[in-house]
Amino acid sequence: MAQLLETKPVSSTVLPVFLAGKYPTQTISMDSSSSSTTQSPPPKPLLIVTPSDKGTYPVILFFHGFMLRNIFYTDLLNHISSHGFILVAPQLYRVPPKGIREVESAAQVANWLQSGLQSVLLENIEPNLKTVVLSGHSRGGKTAFALALGYGDPIQKFSALIGIDPVAGNNFGTTTPHILTYESNSFDISFPITVIGTGLGPESKGLMSCPCAPKKYNHEEFFNESKPPRAHFTAKNYGHMDMLNDDLSGPMGKLADSMCVNGKGPRDPFRRCIGGIVIAFLNYYFQDNEVDFNTIVNEPDVAPVVLDQVQFDAS
Repeated sequence: MAQLLETKPVSSTVLPVFLAGKYPTQTISMDSSSSSTTQSPPPKPLLIVTPSDKGTYPVILFFHGFMLRNIFYTDLLNHISSHGFILVAPQLYRVPPKGIREVESAAQVANWLQSGLQSVLLENIEPNLKTVVLSGHSRGGKTAFALALGYGDPIQKFSALIGIDPVAGNNFGTTTPHILTYESNSFDISFPITVIGTGLGPESKGLMSCPCAPKKYNHEEFFNESKPPRAHFTAKNYGHMDMLNDDLSGPMGKLADSMCVNGKGPRDPFRRCIGGIVIAFLNYYFQDNEVDFNTIVNEPDVAPVVLDQVQFDAS
């Protein structure tokens, strides 16, 4: 059953990463079948959220969860983008493909960045393709890890990896490709990793349903198999779909709202928490700004939601 969220103590410190950033953002939707706007159309439909002020910004590839739509994440993506990041969120499929085709599609989008991304942005916006971050939620989190491990043969180089409640299987076993080894520090990934999990993800809504993020396949195992530098955060009172927008459209939106055990209460604090951790983590490694991330690790009460299992292995 969904749990009532605890009353969160108000911290005397409000970190700026948990609030909207200074950059206004704009959203660009691209259809992969249209070549009228660019000479290099993307291999998959894209949702791009970018700062609209002139500048050069790091790029984050964000992969959606199982059967979800990229538009379900716009609140989270806008929060991150407002702090100076370009988010590229492909719609990898409508019906889940077999084998590793999902990962291959993700690799195609990653490889497209060099030839196509600049052409769809405003002239005063430049993507920093030397800092490309992999990220994803649920099955999309696993896709991000698979790309980092070289599945799909990506040509684009990556700089960091963020798994948001990643999931690699269900009660019937692991999904393809089988990337989990159940050995500590076994992932052959050399760049920094942060894993953000949910406390309610492993819970089931009843005897006839499966957990959305079952133990053995969820964030805990992804963190266990990651090598330092790595970090791990768990929001114990939130569930697997609580980072999505409040109002989800269509049949899949209704299904996403009902299929998992989620916390009772507003989702906005959790979205701001995830966004803030992502921003602080990337600023720590790429902007020479260690203060916010160290504060979250050492004083997790500053977060908008209750965090536990906070761990940071710097080396």
